[in-house]
Amino acid sequence: MKFIDQVSIYAEAGKGGDGVVAFRREAHVPKGGPAGGDGGKGGSIIFEATNSLTTLLDLRYNREYKARAGGNGMAKKMHGADADDLIIKVPVGTVVSDEDRDKIICDLVKDGQRATVCKGGRGGRGNARFATSRNPAPKICENGEPGEKKNLKVELKLLADVGLVGFPSVGKSTLLSVVSKARPKIADYHFTTIVPNLGVVQVKDGRSFVMADLPGLIEGASQGKGLGHQFLRHIERCRVIVHVIDMSGSEGRDPYEDYVQINKELGEYKYGLLDRPQIIVANKMDLDPAEENLEEFKKKVGDDVKIYPIIAPIHEGLDALLYAIGDALDKAPISTMEEEEDTVLYSYEDEDVPPFEIHNEGNGYFVVTGEKVERLVQMAALYTDDGFNRFARQIRNMGVDEGLRIAGAKDGDTIRIYDFEFTFSD
Repeated sequence: MKFIDQVSIYAEAGKGGDGVVAFRREAHVPKGGPAGGDGGKGGSIIFEATNSLTTLLDLRYNREYKARAGGNGMAKKMHGADADDLIIKVPVGTVVSDEDRDKIICDLVKDGQRATVCKGGRGGRGNARFATSRNPAPKICENGEPGEKKNLKVELKLLADVGLVGFPSVGKSTLLSVVSKARPKIADYHFTTIVPNLGVVQVKDGRSFVMADLPGLIEGASQGKGLGHQFLRHIERCRVIVHVIDMSGSEGRDPYEDYVQINKELGEYKYGLLDRPQIIVANKMDLDPAEENLEEFKKKVGDDVKIYPIIAPIHEGLDALLYAIGDALDKAPISTMEEEEDTVLYSYEDEDVPPFEIHNEGNGYFVVTGEKVERLVQMAALYTDDGFNRFARQIRNMGVDEGLRIAGAKDGDTIRIYDFEFTFSD
């Protein structure tokens, strides 16, 4: 299966059903009164994490998701039906963000966990809701509230305990293949691994953990070069980092310079990757001049840094390495991402956002924009006198009339709010 770990999609929750203007008309029931029912709630867009998926492939080929609208109200105070929510299943470890605001909405880290990313609109009220002692027979109702619409960025960040890092062709895939049942692609050229591979590792003392073979780093990866951020995204959740070094220098590089460069890239990325336990693995010890390079390497890093020499294809040195990884995991904190707290559902409010803005287009034409005032237009039933008068009171109370006067609007000027135009009267 093709591995997809980042997708942009459009999600639109369902509109609420419209309320209705109706009156009770039955034999022998004079002056039956208002009987218009409310509209039903629109369907919401909900993300659900599941262990049965390992990639965002389904989202790659279906980029637009729209939930159903609620049913309209009916006479005899009958409410419209609520629409079903649209459930989108994604792998555990998925982060959903609002692409336009660059804000995280939810971080799904458990099987079965759900988060509502776009709320369905509430149903509009029927005229039975507007009856008062002063107006016992209102001809006012509301249209359904629009559902939320968002451009979403969906990212998969693998949930692995251990991440293998290092330059291309240092033997990360070979190491994973011999300590687990994973079968990553192995070949003698750079970037053989272009997507992460996971394997479950069983230590001889009974402990087990998930290890990820991640694509090779190069200089500038923290700025996105090479596989850059595509690689680093998946190490964010790893609790222990295993740094694999080609101690033989078979690619013509100096092992110590490799070590310094990789740590530099980890340090320049977010989430404090260098603060996590790191185990250094000296691989390809069967090649010349690995022994001499290892001695020189130890002198440069100091005696306090533990190094585990291995020959991965013949399993030499692997037991000591796996015991060391298990011990490091026992001491490492369970959660290492800065965003992960007691809850994984994020909320944010617009700060200092005015309810409306007025734009003078010239020639006596003004456009009023703003989420709140546009919602009033969308929910107003403007086809009745009572409905229009109620809408006029609402925008007046919001301050739109006064704002238009300050902006220079005069009698006879044309005002547009959303898709509704009317003539200004001072």
